[in-house]
Amino acid sequence: MQIFEVEFFRKNDGTCPVITFLDSLEKKMKAKVLRMIMLLEKNGNELREPYSKALGEGIFELRVKQGSDISRVLYFFVVGHKIIITNGFIKKTQRTPQAEIELAKKYKVEYMKRRENSHE
Repeated sequence: MQIFEVEFFRKNDGTCPVITFLDSLEKKMKAKVLRMIMLLEKNGNELREPYSKALGEGIFELRVKQGSDISRVLYFFVVGHKIIITNGFIKKTQRTPQAEIELAKKYKVEYMKRRENSHE
């Protein structure tokens, strides 16, 4: 099994939404999210529920629970065994907020455009 390369998405201004999210978490949750990211790196597209779930249009969520707190980290795959982690949030409702999914899709488009332009 090939290890996947995990990369945190950076916006055009250089900021990294997932780092901002990770920095906002309490220590135990942050450690658990980072362990899940390592599991994702090891298993890639073989990682399934309850750890990972497809949300549609190529966006997936990494699911992390610590006590009664639930965190989600959104990501997508790029050809060549690469995973781009876009954003994260604390889950407060039954469904994943559409705004978070839309943000991940927007970041995916931005990433792909930049990638396309760098190969020209």
